[in-house]
Amino acid sequence: MVGRILKGIGGFYYVKTEAGILECRARGKFRKQRISPLPGDMVEVFETEPGKGSVETILPRRNSLIRPPIANLDRAFLVMAAARPEPVLLLIDKIIAVCENNEIDPVVMINKCDIADGEPVAEIYRRAGFQTLCVSAETGEGMAEIRAMIEGKVCAFTGNSGVGKSSILNSLDIGADFAVGAVSERIERGRHTTRHVELVEACGGFIADTPGFGDVGLEKFQMIRKEELESCFREFAPYENRCKYTGCAHVKEQGCAIRAAVEAGEIPVSRYESYVYMYNEVKDYKEWENR
Repeated sequence: MVGRILKGIGGFYYVKTEAGILECRARGKFRKQRISPLPGDMVEVFETEPGKGSVETILPRRNSLIRPPIANLDRAFLVMAAARPEPVLLLIDKIIAVCENNEIDPVVMINKCDIADGEPVAEIYRRAGFQTLCVSAETGEGMAEIRAMIEGKVCAFTGNSGVGKSSILNSLDIGADFAVGAVSERIERGRHTTRHVELVEACGGFIADTPGFGDVGLEKFQMIRKEELESCFREFAPYENRCKYTGCAHVKEQGCAIRAAVEAGEIPVSRYESYVYMYNEVKDYKEWENR
């Protein structure tokens, strides 16, 4: 029978099937093939006894991520806080690039708008062409919009620690209790409260709470070649093929249409700075080094 992996813990995979949830072990062939089943995977399972089984086959994935480890994701809610901690735009831009490179719909979400104004940051991403929400897990602002966007989708909530991902999930009243960690007053960093990715059936779709994480190199986060990076910034599209020189990297070249658009205020400065930072991270990456 076919089912979807909801979570994997300690070598056991919990698969939702038409017969219920089976606790499964994965076949040894996956280890030999260096393939790890992921939450979100559609799999063929064989029931060995009531409530237990084995994962026989992983069906083709539409996409998969390294961090957070999840497959077949439709939509990612990229959560930052309006304050405490302050927004880390580079991290959000890295996650957006990964989403764009994997055909995952990114939704920028600014939480804690009850304690600070999220609109200045929201405007950056609206101008770039992304769905953007200002919400508050404390007051319930924006929760109805989030529920509607989850329906019929496999979704993940991700972002830095302390921004309120688990609080938002609890505010959605989905019948699952996600751990909520306090934010340190001194260093303004959240404790890592979520230890594994788990899909929960709710709001007419599946949602996942994912482990918090700090800044990571893009080449370790999710492999994106320098040639692909430009297409991960959708606001660059109107200026494609308008640079003076073919193969323009849009970093320091003369006659670059994208740099001119930044100077003219047509592309947000923070987004362009993120592009340059990421380009410098991946420009020397060689695929054979990761084999």
